[in-house]
Amino acid sequence: MTWQEYAAAWSRLHGGFDPEAATPVVRGWIRLAYRGGSLLGRLRVGPATVTAAGLLLCVAVPFAALLGRAGLLLGALLVLLASFADALDGAVAVVTGRVSRLGFVYDSVADRLGELAWLAAFWVAGVPGWLAAAGAAVSWLHEYVRARAAAGGMTGLGVVTLGERPTRVSVAIGGLLVGGLAGLLHPGWEATVVLVAAAVWLALGVIGLVQLVLAVRRELSA
Repeated sequence: MTWQEYAAAWSRLHGGFDPEAATPVVRGWIRLAYRGGSLLGRLRVGPATVTAAGLLLCVAVPFAALLGRAGLLLGALLVLLASFADALDGAVAVVTGRVSRLGFVYDSVADRLGELAWLAAFWVAGVPGWLAAAGAAVSWLHEYVRARAAAGGMTGLGVVTLGERPTRVSVAIGGLLVGGLAGLLHPGWEATVVLVAAAVWLALGVIGLVQLVLAVRRELSA
């Protein structure tokens, strides 16, 4: 499959969003996933295998956080690898022609469980349980509203909000990475950094949810 064919298929699966119109970073990420997916496809690695590998990486993150400051750095690396696996499973499905509705469900469930594991790592690092739970609830509600709106007739994504999954990935990686580095420089700072990251996760999630609800209301009430 050529890049043009992949980009067209990717666009159809993502609400018509053209990857060529994305920012250089996002476009580069999608191209990297395309190349990785093509390689795994040639090696006959299925999308479900990649999804499972990404979920296992996520589950390992809170256990890494138990190791302390150095464990937070390891957790950041695990989140990065898991996010790449999340991009790769879809790429493998596209290039091998194995896109399925069941695979979409598996991928969505793995995403939610993975994010729960990242927030569990925040909790292990010192974030209050209520804050981690609130972040998880807002993220889940964001995806639930979009899914129900799509079932109700909304076309496309509706709106790209501040609370999308790439934002959560960035906050998780940033919080664990900066927290680990800060803790190594000054013991005790890691808890403060991760607390700020969890608060940012929740704040952006709430803003994103409001953006999405307004977009859904605007489209479905028209």
